[in-house]
Amino acid sequence: MALNEKQRSEILSAIRKQILKHHVSTAGVNYEDWSRVFDQRVPELLSATTDEFEVGVRQVLVELRSSHTVFYHERTIQVLPQHSINATLRSFKSPNGDEHWILLDVFEDGPAHLAGIKPGDKLLAVDGTPYVPPVMPRFKIGCTHRLSISNIQGEHRRDIAVEVPFRKGTKARPPIVAPKSLVHAIIAPNVGLLRILYFPGAFGMRFARALDAAVADLKAQGCDRLVIDLRGNIGGSLGLARLASYLCPGELSIGYSLTPQQLRAGYDPKTFPRVPMPRSNLELFFTLARFAFRDKSVFLLTQGLGAQPFHGKVAMLVNEWTNSAAEMVASFAAENHLATIVGTKTAGNVLGAANFAVGSGYWLRLPVFGWHTSQGNCLEGNGVSPDVPVEIDPHVLNAGMDRQMAKAIEIVNCMTEGTTPIPTARA
Repeated sequence: MALNEKQRSEILSAIRKQILKHHVSTAGVNYEDWSRVFDQRVPELLSATTDEFEVGVRQVLVELRSSHTVFYHERTIQVLPQHSINATLRSFKSPNGDEHWILLDVFEDGPAHLAGIKPGDKLLAVDGTPYVPPVMPRFKIGCTHRLSISNIQGEHRRDIAVEVPFRKGTKARPPIVAPKSLVHAIIAPNVGLLRILYFPGAFGMRFARALDAAVADLKAQGCDRLVIDLRGNIGGSLGLARLASYLCPGELSIGYSLTPQQLRAGYDPKTFPRVPMPRSNLELFFTLARFAFRDKSVFLLTQGLGAQPFHGKVAMLVNEWTNSAAEMVASFAAENHLATIVGTKTAGNVLGAANFAVGSGYWLRLPVFGWHTSQGNCLEGNGVSPDVPVEIDPHVLNAGMDRQMAKAIEIVNCMTEGTTPIPTARA
């Protein structure tokens, strides 16, 4: 779509206004300096091609140094692998020193999984174009792509057609192919698995019901030990609080949100209201009414679901693609010693975001509140480090052996009632 100068000017004006009003920064951004740089680049952006305009706006946004900051058109069709083919990638160095991409997390029932791609497969090319780190391929929404894949040794090359369904961006989110949010199973005697790839819904109530059903089914099958797999989780919303609530019997603080107004004016977290995630539409209505005309910096609490047979015997899997809401749960479990964290360090993308229409079908996604743990730690840019670091081995992963999962099962099987999770070894 071609943009005339008036449309570009209106888009840029809207972007500037929304950032100065809503953007929350934990990186100490000086907005006067940022505005000055932005204004200096306006003439260049007004005369650029549409593609150059989009790239230029994104370059200016990078200088805000925050996650959850995206400029996109509602019909954007090129997105990252986890948001399109529902898989994550990791750089892997061959014995000869060459770097390649391997498929790390392959989400159940996603396009890559349905096409027969497995964790540990080596990605050689997309539609005939080779990709090597650090250049990561993006995929078009609503298209069929041809992925050239081999085993980790580079043998048995095959071309696989991966069909990516069409999705349109909405006010709630950019265009993505959302993964299946929840999978559960018994994976060893008395050991249940909750694999959670996404916390869907603005308030997470539908996810909460699905999680309740999954936990009830696991307990009916004798589950008294639990592995929670958050690897590759793309984030989401308040459903995280329901998962956190299953980790402890009573009400505990998960962490607190921080609005731009509080951040810029100075704040004392002890004065923030303490609010559990609503359990029903009626509770949701009263919670929304309570904060309709007041600052929304609050402590989010667990719901007090009572004792569970797996308490004290929980392991939680994370990796570098564990994002946002999933990191909030992992940090809550770590700080309160409610689970042993296993895997690799998380992404450190932990800010609450909202989308703003800026004209001509374009949207600006911005972080609008910060997030701190109950102990006041900021996860943005820092992430959560595991108690038990376990790297994946691409060779055995491609053969179907998940070392991180095996370690998590070993850990919960060594725990007895009331056992304190393994002491932290976090950086």
